[in-house]
Amino acid sequence: MVKSQIESRGIKDPKVLEAFLTVKRHLFVEEALRSQSHNDYPLPIGSGQTISQPYIVALMTEGLELKEDDRVLEIGTGSGYQTAILAEIAKEVYSIERIGELSDRTIDLLEELGYTNIEIKVDDGTTGWVSKSPFDAIVVTAASPDIPRPLTDQLKEGGRMVIPVGGRASQDLVKVTKKRGKLVKESLGGCRFVKLIGEYGWRD
Repeated sequence: MVKSQIESRGIKDPKVLEAFLTVKRHLFVEEALRSQSHNDYPLPIGSGQTISQPYIVALMTEGLELKEDDRVLEIGTGSGYQTAILAEIAKEVYSIERIGELSDRTIDLLEELGYTNIEIKVDDGTTGWVSKSPFDAIVVTAASPDIPRPLTDQLKEGGRMVIPVGGRASQDLVKVTKKRGKLVKESLGGCRFVKLIGEYGWRD
């Protein structure tokens, strides 16, 4: 999976590639779908949510330019696969999930896998996590009509954010870098994510 779907499509960061070799994707999908877990497409995880395709997770992670002492905020814990990838590279990962049922299941799994540098809470992710801010990097794993202002406020100077921005049907994967208080945006390509629900996202 790593060689044929990720490395061959241009992902070069050795830290990202190593994290993907370490974190086993099949552990983050339900047993009935495990035979498909290494294919390059999203899979349902319940509650109307999905685990993103491996390449998109890798693209978003590489876009964050993570360093080992970074503190990362993830919006949309979901299955916990992206969370675990982040935790393999960064010092601390704070993740927010809107759906309690998903959060409970994911917390149990990540604890079972031995992660001690992850903290998860159930809340509206579009408002961020003020008490843990500022963050070196923020990744948003659901599509927003615009970039939520609270998240950019909680990004450090020099910090990076990757977020899908656009309509309900399709979006642009945007990398945001905060430079001298201003946001520098770069497109990483087209994508399609579930909606980011919350005060600063979609309301339904």
